Amino acid sequence: MKQFLEGNACVLGLQWGDEGKGKIVDFLGESAQLVVRYCGGANAGHSVSIGGRKLSTHLLPVGVFRPGILNIIGNGVVLDPEVLFREIDTLAAAGIAITPDNLKVSYKTHVVMPWHKQEDAARETAAGAGGIGTTKRGIGPCYADKMHRSTAIRVADLANEEKLRERINHIATERNKLFAALYNAPPLDPKPIFEQYRDFGRRLAPFVADTTAILLAAIKSGKRILYEGAHAVLLDVDHGTYPYVTSSNCSALGLFTGAGVPPRSVQQFIGIMKAYSTRVGGGPFPSEQNNDTGNYIRERGHEYGTTTGRPRRCGWLDTVAVKYSVDLCGVTAVTMTLLDVLTGLDQLRICTGYKQKNGQLLDGFRADMDALADVEPVYETLPGWQADISACRRFEDLPPQAQAYVKRVEQLIGCPIRIVSVGPDRAATLMR
Repeated sequence: MKQFLEGNACVLGLQWGDEGKGKIVDFLGESAQLVVRYCGGANAGHSVSIGGRKLSTHLLPVGVFRPGILNIIGNGVVLDPEVLFREIDTLAAAGIAITPDNLKVSYKTHVVMPWHKQEDAARETAAGAGGIGTTKRGIGPCYADKMHRSTAIRVADLANEEKLRERINHIATERNKLFAALYNAPPLDPKPIFEQYRDFGRRLAPFVADTTAILLAAIKSGKRILYEGAHAVLLDVDHGTYPYVTSSNCSALGLFTGAGVPPRSVQQFIGIMKAYSTRVGGGPFPSEQNNDTGNYIRERGHEYGTTTGRPRRCGWLDTVAVKYSVDLCGVTAVTMTLLDVLTGLDQLRICTGYKQKNGQLLDGFRADMDALADVEPVYETLPGWQADISACRRFEDLPPQAQAYVKRVEQLIGCPIRIVSVGPDRAATLMR
């Protein structure tokens, strides 16, 4: 693993999220001194399994599960203080202490407010069947206010209580007019909102720091930094399957603005992919299997959302989409997770191209809903395996069919698959 993590690295999802980034960040964290979240909010969910115990985070970097690591929530994240402190208290009860010694939050980070959640839920409900499947946690409206500027609240604003009171009064009054006119929603009372967020600010104060300055100093001193991406490339607001995306730049391209570090300071980009494909909510999904195969994958892979509990849509691996992500982000190495889920299938299919209605092949992946809506996937079929592989601890111990599957995927995506995961525990991780 030491040769794998030479220099600073970014871990990112290559599909539509839920690839198992949490486990891999935790696994690689053994060689890191800092772990940094640079995008997304409480709509992300990362899980790790340590000694048979499953632990999850939504805002906290996964580095909190290893001693001696400084964890950073960067400016590209939108912070829901209520969720953050619930996570901190839950982990404390489990014997994992989160203190200002192992967690820093950027003063530039934007804050999710109650009106963001109300707007998110109201918009999605009003859209009905035309909704995009948000988690209704206020993430998109918070990022929108970041762009509006005059209606945004940052972590730094929580420290100036009189100014915070004025801003909350002003914004809540404005939003109440909007909610009444558009959604016939009840008004928000600014007084309890101020009191709640004033208290959040007081508790958060010891954690707040200039995290960019911390990171730049760490880079100069040669400390090893691991950047933890949330969501995935195909959900990136600019480069994903728009509009069925999240509201942040969650590809590797968002790292530099989301953490505040120069591009040359990151040497490795480690893409995480499942051995099959899943996505949550609406949007194009060419290789989806809405049948017994999809159900088999869902149940074996426990494909239900960490954050929402929603069942995920499941299908065959789409290497066209993965290659798009690999090329876009300059991925230097790939980790394939959940290979064990495919055990028991007689045949495995890999999507290697898209055929249009006129019979012509689509030239690569297009992050466009209309372009992908009616394509027919072109499949390649490989033999499956029946043996349980979850106890394998070397790649060479896998059945020949499983090894062949990994090697063929490696050829199709044009990037080396350096790690293969065959189970949730740290030990079920095979290095190549």
